[in-house]
Amino acid sequence: MIKLFNTLSKKIEVFKPIDDVVKIYCCGVTVYDLCHLGHARSYIAWDILRRFLIYRNYKVRYVQNFTDIDDKILKRAKEENSSMKEVSEKNITEFHKDMDALGILRPDSMPRATNHICNICSFITILEEKGYAYSTNGDVYYSVFKNKDYGKLSNQNIQEQNINQQGRMTNDEHNKKVNPQDFALWKKAKDDEPFFNSPWGKGRPGWHIECSAMVKDELGDTIDIHLGGSDLIFPHHENEIAQSEAANGKKLANYWLHNGMVNVNGQKMSKSLKNFKTIRELIKAGISPMTLRYFVLTVNYRKPLDFTEDALKSASEAWKNINVALSYEDIENYKFNSFDKTLTNESIEANFAESLNFEIIQKKQKFIDALNNDLNTAGAIAVIYELAKPIKNFINQSQRIKDMEINSKEIFSLSKRFEMLKELTEVLGLQKETLIKESSIDEEEIKLLIDKRLKAKKEKNFVEADKIRSRLKEKGIELIDQSRELTTWIRI
Repeated sequence: MIKLFNTLSKKIEVFKPIDDVVKIYCCGVTVYDLCHLGHARSYIAWDILRRFLIYRNYKVRYVQNFTDIDDKILKRAKEENSSMKEVSEKNITEFHKDMDALGILRPDSMPRATNHICNICSFITILEEKGYAYSTNGDVYYSVFKNKDYGKLSNQNIQEQNINQQGRMTNDEHNKKVNPQDFALWKKAKDDEPFFNSPWGKGRPGWHIECSAMVKDELGDTIDIHLGGSDLIFPHHENEIAQSEAANGKKLANYWLHNGMVNVNGQKMSKSLKNFKTIRELIKAGISPMTLRYFVLTVNYRKPLDFTEDALKSASEAWKNINVALSYEDIENYKFNSFDKTLTNESIEANFAESLNFEIIQKKQKFIDALNNDLNTAGAIAVIYELAKPIKNFINQSQRIKDMEINSKEIFSLSKRFEMLKELTEVLGLQKETLIKESSIDEEEIKLLIDKRLKAKKEKNFVEADKIRSRLKEKGIELIDQSRELTTWIRI
């Protein structure tokens, strides 16, 4: 049984789909800039959810929107002497590049707010007719106090919000709103802004109503799961619930899942603190996409993720070991490859094969149990590492020892582990990254340089030792110090 923490109920619940197809809506990006580490954390988490549901034989329809009209987009268009559409199109293209690099499956549908204006207007009209919305001088607002359930997702107190909002409103808003907490469904167009025609005149939709309309258009009145970052709980998701349930007379979503925020060295990531990290910047700095993905998976999706050099280095080393293991079938000089394919349960001692198969099945179940438990990716990764370790050790050993004798039982064991490793890493979206590079350096030269480096280390000439390590790395050779006297290597 898959169990998920439901923000609405504030507890872990057994997941029960509405029908044969699991309907999921994920709040997408406002396309005014490149995606950052926070986006990576969110969309990797939901990619795991989707992949795991499919792995467990659920049919899934996954929808993720683009907010392509917004104050931030309009501001960026002015800064770039461009148009809202040009800014949006450019950043949608860049979004796909980043998500593809991180191995995130593309959604089944990616609606844009600007393509749903007619349905948004119809949605607002229904709210007016039911008494939940009112218009004033070209603007339309949702009347929060007409909804007795408002605040049920975030546990916000309406009266307290009302008081807090008093000092934040402009004079213009004071004149238009019945209550400070009321939020915009439709905004009257300013003279220098793009606009759409509506029953209330020229204008554009509010942010919250966009998602409500797109959920209804793409998935219907009630969906299984609604996803987003914890920063969207209030006001965005709270307002979505209020307007959707008021208009449709039905529950918007059965399960609400929210991921934790990203910190950098213990501080909230923000441009003002100059610790803002885009996905593009991190990859250009030499951090591989799968290292980033692995790093995100080391922490439960609901908890804050602290981006530090030490944490990233640890993730990089761990992923490197798994990546080496995933290269098992690609190393051309492994003489056992052709023999490997001929091995069957019948060619190996029955007791050995049975014991091994039981062990592999147990690891698979442990992996499933971890993800069943509110997407415990750290637990799932632990299983991955258990499977990868003996494969990685064998590969390193075979690189070191020429004409190494190969035991058929060992090959069989490695092959079975590798098959399961490939299956489970696919569920986590971890994709093998290029390990082998063309290198002109031969094994004899590698050995000579390693010996030279060991000598330098004994003489405490660490500058020279580091130079040799760097030289080898440039030629595609990664050194692994097993002890003070023994250094092994792999091609990277």
